[in-house]
Amino acid sequence: MGNQFDVIIIGAGPIGLACGIEAKRKNLKYLIIEKGCLVNSIYNYPTNMVFFSTSERLEIGDVPFISHGMKPTRTEALEYYRRAKTSQNLKINLFEKVNGVIGSKNEFEVKTEKGNYFTRFVIIATGFYDFENKMNIPGEYLPKVFHYYKEPHPYSEQSIVVVGGGNSAVDVALETFRRGADVTMVIRKNKIEDNVKYWVRPDIENRIDEGSIKAYFNSELIEIREKEVDVETPDGVLTIENDFVFAMTGYHPDFNFLTSIGIQLSRDSKKEPSYNPETFETNVPGIYIAGVVSGGMDTGKWFIENSRFHAENIISDIVNKSSH
Repeated sequence: MGNQFDVIIIGAGPIGLACGIEAKRKNLKYLIIEKGCLVNSIYNYPTNMVFFSTSERLEIGDVPFISHGMKPTRTEALEYYRRAKTSQNLKINLFEKVNGVIGSKNEFEVKTEKGNYFTRFVIIATGFYDFENKMNIPGEYLPKVFHYYKEPHPYSEQSIVVVGGGNSAVDVALETFRRGADVTMVIRKNKIEDNVKYWVRPDIENRIDEGSIKAYFNSELIEIREKEVDVETPDGVLTIENDFVFAMTGYHPDFNFLTSIGIQLSRDSKKEPSYNPETFETNVPGIYIAGVVSGGMDTGKWFIENSRFHAENIISDIVNKSSH
């Protein structure tokens, strides 16, 4: 049957591609299914984003990743993973959303918006970038509010509020400031996050110290209106004139999808999926989880460079099970 496979991989991000490469090497009949474009999350990163990792730590399938600078850019990563896909001749169905997975061990049916597929094993490598963490405050759904950011040009000469103190928030604040925006940062903690890229930290701290970027620490945005926002600070509520809000509050996996196919989540705030830390098989026999989605709400636990090995562990376990 043309729609019968040994393994179906859901998600064509770097780790999904790595799983496909390993499956091909082990002569498994596989298919990668992706609801968007190739490495869809990276495509949706800010246009000028620079990775924290060096290029060799982002490599998959022994395909060299050569960057022109010390750290690769989003554009270079898109080119690299496209080349990795082409050089390995990976089988991928793009722009095909998976709606569900039913069945049990060795007999799964993967239902998509375009058809149904049958497989012995399933690997979920869907990342976490598609679902933003909401602030749950009045005005959050106004058109002026964004949870994603692409480039600074449209916000020149505008009053910008940036919520958050991590890498995304710092990048938005610095880029829009340098295009002439009036930037205010609202940060829950008493300082910029410790994980902010080391080459960026002095820049944002100096801009804050000199007052060219305003920052309210130990503070929260509590309401958004058409032309202003309210910020709760240690000194009371402050109203600020405002044109746009960038809520860089983080993202999370599609928990509804995971639980719909029977994967258990931890009862604490991390909502970590249940899986074997050696094989990455979940509590549902035959269904595996790979890459950053494995961390639940702890989206800083896994990233490309430290989860590439998931592919080898998973495919090795599948091959072992297939031989019995």
